[in-house]
Amino acid sequence: MTQGVFFDLGGTLFSYRNVARATLPLLIDGAERLGLARKTDDIKQAYTQAGRDVNSHYAEQDYYLHSDFFVDTFRRFAEILGGSADDDTANWYLNTHREAIVNCLVLKEDCTETLAHLKEAGLYLSVVSNIDDDMLLPLIEREGLAQYFDHWTSSESAQSCKPHRGFFEHALELSGLDAASVLFVGDSPEHDIAGANAIGMRTALVSDGGMPPPLLVGRETVAPDHHLENLSELKAIIAG
Repeated sequence: MTQGVFFDLGGTLFSYRNVARATLPLLIDGAERLGLARKTDDIKQAYTQAGRDVNSHYAEQDYYLHSDFFVDTFRRFAEILGGSADDDTANWYLNTHREAIVNCLVLKEDCTETLAHLKEAGLYLSVVSNIDDDMLLPLIEREGLAQYFDHWTSSESAQSCKPHRGFFEHALELSGLDAASVLFVGDSPEHDIAGANAIGMRTALVSDGGMPPPLLVGRETVAPDHHLENLSELKAIIAG
């Protein structure tokens, strides 16, 4: 019997659909600040390659701060363009990027209605997000999500990143629930589905409008128990 539903944040409760549009101007500005002005296509290609390079390194770590990941990606981006990011510009990028991401993430249309339904059904609800507190907490507050969730936790608070089992164990400890009684809902086969399955949770993979989830490195995955196009489909799963 399902007693709790744990949710990933980005790509699951919030859509990433505006992220590329919000971050490209920062990259163009950052390149200009470093004297590395390039064509837009070159900027896009350099950032894509930088993300792959840095992600391949961070994916091997059980825990890291995402602020470090974002800064290292920007530094690698500058290197690919033939330059080097000084500390002041890297810090400018980190702070501006954080603000841009928080501002551009939008709740999925059926999110609050689905959460309200699950909450009224007596389920324990949680957010388990691979992000730092300085991004998670403003999003929870801005959208008034505290009224729906019994707890929320970041990888920073857990000192562990999905798919490492330590993060899932931390969330279970906070909830007091057994893994078998929890349904984990996320958009990433590698981080959410594989990690939750390994600890004994049932899983639901949700689409973010057909966009691929970020930070995939080709880890081995497992099939989720459920595939969702929309969060509202959870109501029937729980009822069944």
